[in-house]
Amino acid sequence: MNTEASLFQYLSTRRSIPAPQMTEPGPDRATIESILTLASRVPDHGKLAPWRFIVYRGAERARLGAALCELALSKTPELSDEMQQVERGRLTRAPVVIAVVSTAQPHVKIPVWEQELSAGAVCLNLFMAANAHGFAANWLSEWVAYDDGAKAILGIRPEEKVAGFLYIGSTSFPQTDRPRPNLADIVTWTGGDED
Repeated sequence: MNTEASLFQYLSTRRSIPAPQMTEPGPDRATIESILTLASRVPDHGKLAPWRFIVYRGAERARLGAALCELALSKTPELSDEMQQVERGRLTRAPVVIAVVSTAQPHVKIPVWEQELSAGAVCLNLFMAANAHGFAANWLSEWVAYDDGAKAILGIRPEEKVAGFLYIGSTSFPQTDRPRPNLADIVTWTGGDED
């Protein structure tokens, strides 16, 4: 097997699968542990591991969704029935949801920003590790990542930040691509010979 060709093929077709399009089966505990082991192999200046994981599985997802719905209703009492269903089902859209929580804090040598970037790298590695195990994935945040009440429900401390929620499961939906940025719009060349 040509590893370079496989990696090139993967990176040139990598895409997110919408969480509502995910179904069972999801990864079992041993597979999740393998995914998390791979996800944690990221650049980490100072070897601080300035992030942690919370794995949401099983019936606990529905219980947390009900609590999030109650919180949403306390903020917006006129929340429609449809939006209440969205909140209740927030964590049940995929068989497994993993929060990547940034635990960055001031350090004598390592800027907080670098620690937060490491948490972002964990999210992408987690996404790719799920794909490597044959599962669909989606990296989301949504309002629950920024609301202190929602964070408390989800086991996230007030001083922590959510780098992302990774939704992981299976899918039978066809994979279609979305428009990608034109390099001419996002690249600035400085120096070097013209090719």
